Amino acid sequence: MNELNTELNSVHDVKVLLCYLLGKLKEPVTEEQLYEIVVDSEVINYFNYTEAIDSLIKNNSVSKVTDGGKTYIKLEEKGRFGADYFNDTIPYYFRKELLKSALYYFAKLKRESAAETDIKTFESGCEVNCRIKDKDFDLMKLSLYAPDEEQAKLISDKIMLDPAGFYSKVMEYVLENEEEKIDIPNE
Repeated sequence: MNELNTELNSVHDVKVLLCYLLGKLKEPVTEEQLYEIVVDSEVINYFNYTEAIDSLIKNNSVSKVTDGGKTYIKLEEKGRFGADYFNDTIPYYFRKELLKSALYYFAKLKRESAAETDIKTFESGCEVNCRIKDKDFDLMKLSLYAPDEEQAKLISDKIMLDPAGFYSKVMEYVLENEEEKIDIPNE
């Protein structure tokens, strides 16, 4: 049976793909973040990733740069040239999956930095506290009741899937809420 190969098996190809990804990212990435992106993509295995990143650092295709107490992986000119030159040798599927994984990863980081939830458990149930933030201030703080921890966790998870959407729906409800109208028949 002919099965589709969904993982790169060549360390050379992995090095090219990592440089390609670093060249496409518009923001700095830590080694830990890069590893999580790679693992989530499922196109590069741990052993090939480790060997490739070590080789890229040793041959100065990428470097580690410290800024603000964090260490980032920086694509150097040698790595950029290699990615540009060998890019077409990597099947589109792998490039697409790795880029998609990176986009999902950074979108998740942005969501998590824009919102916080925590759960407090009491005898009578749970309280899910939600805080939606903008840069320097809170847009919304809200507490929701849940009868048990399982439902509280579900509420928290749903809020964190799309904090901006949650905030938008709450604001939409608040702004469109009208006083109850009672029709009094004319006698």
